[in-house]
Amino acid sequence: MSQAVSSPTLTIVIPVYNAEQSIGRLVDALIAEPPLPQTDVVLVNDGSRDGSHRECLACCERHPGRVTYLRLARNFGEHGAVMAGLCQSGGDYVVVMDDDFQNPPHEAARLVDAAVAGGFDVVYGAFREKCHNALRNWGSAFNDLVATWLLGKPRHLYLSSFKCLSRFLVERIIAYAGPSPYVDGLILRVTDNIAQIEVEHCPRRAGRSGYTLWKLIRLWLTMFVNFSVAPLRLSAVLGLGVSAFGLLMAVWSLLEKLLGVDVPTGWTTLYVTVVIFAGIQLVMLGLLGEYVGRGLLEANRAPQFVVREVHGGGLTPTREARRW
Repeated sequence: MSQAVSSPTLTIVIPVYNAEQSIGRLVDALIAEPPLPQTDVVLVNDGSRDGSHRECLACCERHPGRVTYLRLARNFGEHGAVMAGLCQSGGDYVVVMDDDFQNPPHEAARLVDAAVAGGFDVVYGAFREKCHNALRNWGSAFNDLVATWLLGKPRHLYLSSFKCLSRFLVERIIAYAGPSPYVDGLILRVTDNIAQIEVEHCPRRAGRSGYTLWKLIRLWLTMFVNFSVAPLRLSAVLGLGVSAFGLLMAVWSLLEKLLGVDVPTGWTTLYVTVVIFAGIQLVMLGLLGEYVGRGLLEANRAPQFVVREVHGGGLTPTREARRW
């Protein structure tokens, strides 16, 4: 007699930031029509300043045993909140989605179906038409170019925040204990068994995006410094290039002198050394300082996240959702 194959389980991780107007309805929709029969939800409140805490507690009360709520001690950023949710997750698959209905609940099932059917470690949702604001769209385009260069991302792949991860991949992502995690960088470090499918992207139903220009810059710095030494290699190549340019300018100055061109003495040398070399040195010093500073944070065990409270309970997590 053949042994029955059990249905896979699913955990949906939702980082929550100032989403009191949407998070309750989103959780209700996911529980009413779950992507898989055994589905639970992990909410991670990333230092919200509105009534999100109250709404998340209400979700736990309405759906006992189906919703787990983590309240972080402060704002750690989206990727820190996702790491907290992944540590708390217990499903065979984990879907990460936004808290504002821009990722329609019914599309989560399509991501899971694609991951299960194809045996993929991760399936990204590629938006048919993005409904982010102009800053977020510009930032995503720049992020895509940088990830392709630094992380070896396939050019066709869109690194969406809406994705489905296998348990194999989740276990290896949460093994990373360094500060300032970048989840997509960790994914690309671990696997190339990646797929993407087209999904719908809707306008925000309430509130506004938590991404600012400064937060995007911090994300790019994390990608630059934590997941690649390419900037250091580029600075070395740039230094050689500038040195070669300085040598050419020295030859040019000598020719001008030999040909009797009336040029103020020392002018060429002055603008070459001051304008170019000083700028390059400052950039290199800043880059080295960023590497040293992040190394110091890691040596001091700076936390990815700190959980203040845990409420409710869904599938049993594989490890405790705390990081110091």
